Amino acid sequence: MGGNTSKALDEDVLKEISGETDCRSTLISIMKLVNTKQICRLYSRFDALDKSSAGYLRRNDLLRIPEIAINPLGDRIVNQFFENKEELNFHDYVRKLASFRKVKHNQGTVYSNKEAKLRFLFGMYDIDGDEKITPNELFGMLRLMVGSNISEDQVINIGDRTMAEADINGDGYITYEEFREAFENVDIEEKMSIKFME
Repeated sequence: MGGNTSKALDEDVLKEISGETDCRSTLISIMKLVNTKQICRLYSRFDALDKSSAGYLRRNDLLRIPEIAINPLGDRIVNQFFENKEELNFHDYVRKLASFRKVKHNQGTVYSNKEAKLRFLFGMYDIDGDEKITPNELFGMLRLMVGSNISEDQVINIGDRTMAEADINGDGYITYEEFREAFENVDIEEKMSIKFME
């Protein structure tokens, strides 16, 4: 596989990805919007990233992508792709990337992937995966985002204010529901979209 873009994508995999009909989640609905040509392009990229020709990616494969390598949040982004697994197969790779697709109208139906994007973003904060963002997790994320551009006192001040606003029930952490509420009026679908599949 590694870098051999001439290798054809397995027809069964292509059919499975492009024809998923299980509507149990928003992400599956989004997958219906990914066409065969887009899947083949994603496979070509996946194949190029698979330097060891293993048929799957490891964290280091994604961390070698220049845009991720220079991003202070690169490790957290990559961790969200793997979800406590060591390997990322092509099917899961496409599913994750599909959540970054822009919302489209399809025959009068709006397929929204806001939920998938919010889950991805929440997971970047929730390092231990316990479904809550603690003050330490929030401060850690803020430090990564601002780097040395502001003082530690300013980071703490921003974190304290954010925690006070987002922690609706005052229990000392932010649940996913509170996180989602905090982003209610944010156009997350546009802000977390990339055009790789257009």
